[in-house]
Amino acid sequence: MLSAPGRVELTDVPLPDPPPNGVRVRLDGCGVCHSNLPVFEGRDWFEYPRPPGSPGHEGWGVIDALGSGVTGWSEGDRVGLMSDAAYAEFDVCPAANLARLPAAAADGSPATGPFPAEPLACAVNVFARSGIEPGMNVVVVGVGFLGAILVRLVTNAGANVTAVSRRDFSLGVAESQGAKQRVTLGDNWETIAAVRESVGDEGADVVIECTGLQQPLDVAAELVKVRGRLVIAGYHQDGLRSVNLQSWNWRGIDVINAHERDPQVYTRGMQRAAELVADGTLDPAPLLTHRFAFTDVGVADAFAALGGRPDGFLKGWLDMRGAE
Repeated sequence: MLSAPGRVELTDVPLPDPPPNGVRVRLDGCGVCHSNLPVFEGRDWFEYPRPPGSPGHEGWGVIDALGSGVTGWSEGDRVGLMSDAAYAEFDVCPAANLARLPAAAADGSPATGPFPAEPLACAVNVFARSGIEPGMNVVVVGVGFLGAILVRLVTNAGANVTAVSRRDFSLGVAESQGAKQRVTLGDNWETIAAVRESVGDEGADVVIECTGLQQPLDVAAELVKVRGRLVIAGYHQDGLRSVNLQSWNWRGIDVINAHERDPQVYTRGMQRAAELVADGTLDPAPLLTHRFAFTDVGVADAFAALGGRPDGFLKGWLDMRGAE
């Protein structure tokens, strides 16, 4: 439980019953999402204590109990889930919000390893809305977990990827996922000039912004060519943004806000991601750089790493398998 800003307490609460048409999942792990950082740090509009398990939403595990009316699922099935209280040993959700994962095995294959379901679904869904075609010049601005997965998906589609990030480590990750060019994010116009050396002065066919911040959004928007596409994948949650609408309008660019609010779209994205991991198209394991024990100290350390982003950090996750 997040009892106050910056303060995590592990507490015992009654085991939740699976709801009608829902399931209870014994969680193996949960990714730690950057969007949770303001909740952890505290903002005026949040109330504390937060509900137990909140705001974890990147869980995976094994079905522990079925609610009434559930068909097609069994206890013991390994699943990714759409839920909002997955910083816990157990969580419940509608059966319609499950994606089936390969059964866990000790073979070390990516398909049976950690599977932060929600962010993988985000990447698959953002890619689907980006309209990538072979031979396109595509710029990915911001290379965290989401950006890295997108670099892999766009590269697999036959496009030429330029990755932009402040961090040298992230640029190295982007190269490992297939990016052909790397540019350090710094001064706006110096960054834009460096990218244009790769994609040409006319700009890129598609630019995917993955940071949720104003300055990278400014850079991303300037890099879109006439009649090109700006895809906003970053979560802009900390206030209003300003945009150069005159320039957007003059160039006639398409702007895609690539977030989904339909749980079924998310669920289909989770299932598609599971298929891509199973067939070897995606391998999230090297991108899950930091594992934290599910203890009060481990959770606090996970959020500290999320905020400080030490060298070598890309994505953290909580391991519930050793929870007591």
